[in-house]
Amino acid sequence: MTAFLASQRFAILFASHNRQLCRAYSGLQKCESLLFTSPPSLLFQHQIQTGVPNITNVATASANDKPGNDAMIRRDLASLYEDIRESLGKSQATLTPIAQYYFDGEGKAIRPMITMCLAKAINCHLNQISSDMIEKQKKVAQVVEMIHTASLVHDDVIDLAESRRNKSSANVVWGQKRSIVAGDFVVGRAIEICAAMQSDPVFELITKMVADLVNGELMQLDGSATEDERFAHYLEKTFKKTASLIAYSCQSVSVLAGADSSLQNIAFQFGRQLGMAFQLVDDVLDFVATSAQLGKPAAADLRLGLATAPVLFAAHKFPELNPLIQRRFNQPGDVETAFYLVHRSDGLQRTKELASQYCDDAVTKLAHLSPSSYQQILYTLTHELLNRMK
Repeated sequence: MTAFLASQRFAILFASHNRQLCRAYSGLQKCESLLFTSPPSLLFQHQIQTGVPNITNVATASANDKPGNDAMIRRDLASLYEDIRESLGKSQATLTPIAQYYFDGEGKAIRPMITMCLAKAINCHLNQISSDMIEKQKKVAQVVEMIHTASLVHDDVIDLAESRRNKSSANVVWGQKRSIVAGDFVVGRAIEICAAMQSDPVFELITKMVADLVNGELMQLDGSATEDERFAHYLEKTFKKTASLIAYSCQSVSVLAGADSSLQNIAFQFGRQLGMAFQLVDDVLDFVATSAQLGKPAAADLRLGLATAPVLFAAHKFPELNPLIQRRFNQPGDVETAFYLVHRSDGLQRTKELASQYCDDAVTKLAHLSPSSYQQILYTLTHELLNRMK
């Protein structure tokens, strides 16, 4: 690891131990117009399944309190779910509660959080302070959360899931057909919001996001990859189904800020690398966290027939996993055997190391931006994301 990465690791570890993120770098001075005069202080809720603060948990502080970095970004996300629910409220009475069901403020909101942090970091880098531009960047954060959540509704139908975020899944409450229609409606509203921005490049990026998401889901359903193809197939599926949402939303906010192609690529690659790391960490947690911590059943991927990174790495040490992977763990005892062998192998450790490599690359991309408080938030969030595995 380079000296730079080592120093950043130390810096973000220091910041996270202090709970309140540090006001960092003199580069913040050129962004003062983006900040509150006296905003409320928003507290971290370190949840095992997220490792990041819940944006809806607000505590009022003294008017004399100075804004912390966490409060600065939550200013822009405070109305996220309210705005989404409002946009989904203009529909048939029977559709509205289904479409709004997962927008109750209990989600991680990691995607909009990363999107707005990067938007503000790029705005600082380019010295952009247009209020109209910032409002459009907020809309991108809203759109990515809507598309992501719609995909969860559809996932729960496909997987016959019974719970999501520690409550009954939408398909259990309203049935599969209504849930599918509600998910479609959420995507439609998201595209409508995107079109209203009147930015052809952003609209193109969001449609690519949706296309990748669909293709990623189809790749996950496809079990035809050979033993030699599995890991490359897994990585491509992970980008399309998970990382693409963060990558394209990060690039979209950079477009709105007037970034050139080089800076747009930095934004895209940062989102891609962080998104890949996020999914790899989730894959580890599926083997080490409890159902209550995850908000969904533990070992869910195995039960769905999915071979994630820990399993694919474990198969190198235990080739007897290969026939189980091929038949998607559909025989009695397959799930239990795979779970046991993963824990006996170095699969979890190698997945953690791969996630760490993606995080290091994301940090390297961030270093191309001018120093700012928002950049420091992203360093800390990257560390927090990786730290969920510990």
